[in-house]
Formats: sequence, structure tokens, C-alpha cells
Amino acid sequence: MADVEFSREGHVAHVRLNRPKSLNAINGTMNHLLYEAWTEINNDPDIWVAVLSAEGEKAFCSGADVSGDEEPTSRVAFGGGITGVGGPLLALKKPLVAAVHGYVLGGGFEMVMCADVMVAAANTQFGMPETKAGIMGECGIMHRAIRQLPHRIAMTMILTGDRLPAKDALNFGLVNEVVEPAELMTAAMRWADKLCAASPLAAQAAKAAVLSRRDMPLEVALATRYEPIEAYAFAADRLEGRKAFAEKRKPQWQGR
Repeated sequence: MADVEFSREGHVAHVRLNRPKSLNAINGTMNHLLYEAWTEINNDPDIWVAVLSAEGEKAFCSGADVSGDEEPTSRVAFGGGITGVGGPLLALKKPLVAAVHGYVLGGGFEMVMCADVMVAAANTQFGMPETKAGIMGECGIMHRAIRQLPHRIAMTMILTGDRLPAKDALNFGLVNEVVEPAELMTAAMRWADKLCAASPLAAQAAKAAVLSRRDMPLEVALATRYEPIEAYAFAADRLEGRKAFAEKRKPQWQGR
């Protein structure tokens, strides 16, 4: 079995970490396989949504593999961290659902902070052990945490290494839903189905527009012309959406 499993189910792509004996720590091989998976998802118009999950009971991902058994041959990241290793920016264009459980630490935590929707099992523990362990590399995880969590919650986690349980992550808006471990993938697929019900091109255009101007003043965001949104004006799905609305039926999206 591959260290990262890639499969498709209709318009949903599944990316699953598969090194449970190593707590799914990201090594160089996984880094490369993740890059290939995200690239295929970006390039395939028939993939509308991606779901990221992990094998094993103890951990979604314990971060980058620091065992020294394998040195990364390349350094690739999505938004600064989807591979959990760091490196050049790779943006995922499609909506991403993360289904997490157990330990979600270091680069694994940064990886799921790149998701658009996150579902957590009740046993999930998020953490940034870098300062506590005295291991400091790129700070992508910290920059993301301070933007996605309340300031003092993020700073406490960064400076002390304290972990954040799933129920608190839900209260702070870090995750969308907390479920029992046995229900995790069912919940993730429910979110994926909800995302697939939207126009895929419209969703991708919206994601690109929102994230590209997220850290800019509102006046700049409002004054920006977004190419994916403009291109959508000529898409077949836009016409289908208007026709379905007029006919009072569910639209049949084609992703074209």
C-alpha cells in the first residue's frame, strides 16, 4: 500500500495518509505523493471536491518525520503547509474537507488548517510542539494558527506546546463539526456531498477570489477584478443554473 492513497468516488477525490505505524508522520516520499495528488486534483475538471483523511487510530498526522530515516528530496507546500514539510507555494483550487482524529500535530496541524471545511473526531488533539521540543523550522503553522484562532489561544499553544482538544477547537471556530470517531468519514462525506451540490466552477471562482484578497483591505477586495469569476459568466453551468432556477428543479452541473 502507498504511503499516501489516492482514489476517486464520483466527483470527490480522496487523499489518505497511510503510515499509521509512524503516526502518519510526513517523510519525503509522502511529500512527493501529496504533491502529485494535489496537482491531479487541480488539473482534473471532473474532480470537484477533495477529502483529506488518515489511516490508523492514534493520529491523523504527527507532523514532519524527524526520525532521520529519509531526507526529503524536494520541498513542496500548499498554502505553506499541505504536505506538512514546507517549501514553495501550491494552492489547491478545489474545496477541501479535512477529516481528522487523534493527534494532529506540527506540520499535520498546519496541513489541515489549509482545508476549507474541517470535521474532527471527539478524540482529536491539535498541537504545535515545536518550541516545547526545541525543534524550530519554518513558522507556517504559527502564522496560520494566529490567524485562525483567538490571539491568546494561539500564542499559548505556540509558546507552551499545550494541545487543543476537539471540543475547544469547535468553540473557537477552528472546526466545523465534532463527531464520534466511528462517524468521522460519514460526516466528511456529508460535507463533500453538500459542496458537490454547488456549481463547481462557481465554488472554485469564489474560493480563488476570497483567498487571494483575504489579507487585503475591503476597498482593495471590492475593486479587484477576478478572472475566474469573469470566466464563469460564459460557462455552461451558469446557464444551467439560471435554467434550473426558472424550471424549479435541481441543476445538473457539468463543471464546464
